[in-house]
Amino acid sequence: MTRSDGRAADQLRPVLLQSGIAPHATASVLCGFGHTRVICAATIQQGVPGWMKAQGVAGGWLTAEYSMLPYSTHDRKSRDISRGKMDGRSTEIQRLIGRSLRAVIDLKALGSRTLWVDCDVLQADGGTRTAAITGACLAVELAFARLLAEGVLKQNPLRRRLAAVSCGVVAGTPVLDLCYEEDKLASVDFNVVMTESGDFVEVQGNGEEATFSGDELTAMLGLARKGVGELCGLQLATMREVVGEPADDQVGSLASHFNQR
Repeated sequence: MTRSDGRAADQLRPVLLQSGIAPHATASVLCGFGHTRVICAATIQQGVPGWMKAQGVAGGWLTAEYSMLPYSTHDRKSRDISRGKMDGRSTEIQRLIGRSLRAVIDLKALGSRTLWVDCDVLQADGGTRTAAITGACLAVELAFARLLAEGVLKQNPLRRRLAAVSCGVVAGTPVLDLCYEEDKLASVDFNVVMTESGDFVEVQGNGEEATFSGDELTAMLGLARKGVGELCGLQLATMREVVGEPADDQVGSLASHFNQR
């Protein structure tokens, strides 16, 4: 099978991870998968939601918000505020982002603080949710490293990195990281969130008026594992570029380098 952009079946689109895109956030990243572009910003504020105080829940909280800007798609997308409510897809995606990040963050180590993760799609060409999760994890890691360097946090709440990628079956072939044209043609569509150590956080998948075999499922999960491994490597490379060469690959070792900048 020849893919529309000439990639191999197991090849990611070109990945962009650019830090510091939103200077008023605690940390931010512009994440690109091919032509898809998502700004991911992490902002840490004092205080926790009222339900945590009422229930006596220790630690902090993480809330994610996701939106597609009106000009991010070929046909203008109305803003949620103009409709008076958020559409179901955006609600589902922001819940996915929040669940994914909470799986790898020690909320007690965050203290009595709220971590806001805002993901805004500038340009959509397939994989906006996977780009949002991948960029958001890096933004969160950068935010924690900054607050560790400033002495606001005493330990790193991020236990391990994670990333997300799509995979599917197009023209009978399992492929990695679908662009919009492939997503339209796919008979099977999966989104997979995994940690850098290869553990699954969430798997979303279904046949599009089709079924899929156990062999196809195994192939797609194998492609996702390869893609997530590469994405986590790029996250680490970006951290090294921003904060300097760490003593090792552990996320907690990076914070001290902010003091050297």
